[in-house]
Amino acid sequence: MKRRALLSVSDKTGLVDFAKVLVDAGIEIISTGGTKKALDEHGVPTIGIEEVTGFPEMMDGRVKTLHPKIHGGLLGRRDLATHMDAMKAHDITPIDFVVVNLYPFKETILKPDVNEADAIENIDIGGPSMLRSAAKNFASVTVIVDPSDYEKVAAELKAEGQTSLETRKALAAKTFRHTASYDALIAQYFSEIVGVTTPEKLTLTYDLRQTLRYGENSHQQASFYRCALPKAYSMASAKQLNGKELSYNNIKDADAAIRIIREFDEPTAVALKHMNPCGIGTGSTIKEAFDRCFDADPVSIFGGIIVLNRPVDLKTAEVMRPIFLELIIAPSFDDDALAILSQKKNLRLLTLDFSEKNTEENEFVSVLGGLLVQNQDVIEENPENWQVVTKRQPTKDELEALTFAWKAVKHVKSNAILLAKDNQTVGVGAGQMNRVGSVKIAVEQAKAAGKLEGAVMSSDAFFPMSDSVEFAAQNGIKAIVQPGGSIKDQDSIDMADKYGIAMVFTNVRHFRH
Repeated sequence: MKRRALLSVSDKTGLVDFAKVLVDAGIEIISTGGTKKALDEHGVPTIGIEEVTGFPEMMDGRVKTLHPKIHGGLLGRRDLATHMDAMKAHDITPIDFVVVNLYPFKETILKPDVNEADAIENIDIGGPSMLRSAAKNFASVTVIVDPSDYEKVAAELKAEGQTSLETRKALAAKTFRHTASYDALIAQYFSEIVGVTTPEKLTLTYDLRQTLRYGENSHQQASFYRCALPKAYSMASAKQLNGKELSYNNIKDADAAIRIIREFDEPTAVALKHMNPCGIGTGSTIKEAFDRCFDADPVSIFGGIIVLNRPVDLKTAEVMRPIFLELIIAPSFDDDALAILSQKKNLRLLTLDFSEKNTEENEFVSVLGGLLVQNQDVIEENPENWQVVTKRQPTKDELEALTFAWKAVKHVKSNAILLAKDNQTVGVGAGQMNRVGSVKIAVEQAKAAGKLEGAVMSSDAFFPMSDSVEFAAQNGIKAIVQPGGSIKDQDSIDMADKYGIAMVFTNVRHFRH
């Protein structure tokens, strides 16, 4: 029996060459619309879809392949006599190869001026139906959705005259992944249009960006996927200019760092280790910002990740070069700065689009057997709305330092305490099981560096006891910012008043787990 292939693609990469391989293998080609036109122009013989179905394309191409002579040819089992008899009775010729990729729905909705009508017209119906039919019958049908698979199929045809069952099964699995992803994007698009924020079925789709060498530890496997609708302000969209391949931990840490730096508009540098900032500095220039960031904790920055929100110039590159760093991220690198830093062949240098901050995307966290979903902690806060709850008001300088500290502490793992002064962090207490423990760590760090005097303190959540305030006061802290909300708030206020501390409530908590 003559073998047939059905070709209908929007992505015509490699189409003509592959079609010629099919023809050389004695396979007839059925085709539609633009695909048929492209093949005809290159002298590849084709059969029009209407010649098979007996019906013309109609309704602006919405109906052309949804027909028993197409789906019967795809779904009919060659190993069942009843199926083959039905095909013969109804003049249905088997279709052995299906090459289909779908209307560009994703590309359409990514356009800034897309409207709902355009999106709807780019929802493929016939394509997914053919793909699913062909994939279901992989025992007999070879289905291709990705031009990158042409070469493998062509090689098997030339060598064996047919594809192997193993190849057909693998291509079928890929096809079902492809159609599932396609439908997930459509579901997401319409859910957003109608305002569904907590769907009864959550369908997410991501594209593989790279396979990583390992995960958090060398015995763990890991991969890095990018959102199917890419976000510019994302590690998945960063461009690497130099250095080793990113690791799992690099990506996690870098993501935490770019979340921090988007809090600041002025020139800012962030140093991060193990998901916590070890130094944050702002300045009138990016070099001044980095100098303050480095000075905040010159020990912990060793082996850290640096993010800067201004282009890296020569002066900044010169002071960064002697430091052992894993990764530097910036909007760009001046040519001379890149030349200097690239001399360290393992140093990862990446650029990122800082023009949009990607604050609307939800966060997803896996738990055993499930997934947690929340929106990002990007609430807008105005220090003018903060409440001074103590007898002493903060000075202007203290209020500026408290504002800086509050932006920073929300990105420290809870329980979180952060000390700051002079546009830099000076002490960070992270992830302790009790809040006073974090206070002690932050204070001791600042004290050891000789930077405790004049520092202010921020706490990501309320003080359950007055002991944290007392310890801070006994070590010279004169201003504190915290959310408030404890049933024992008055104890902390009284303790602050006892020591002449200015305490401000923000009424917003910033746990970071």
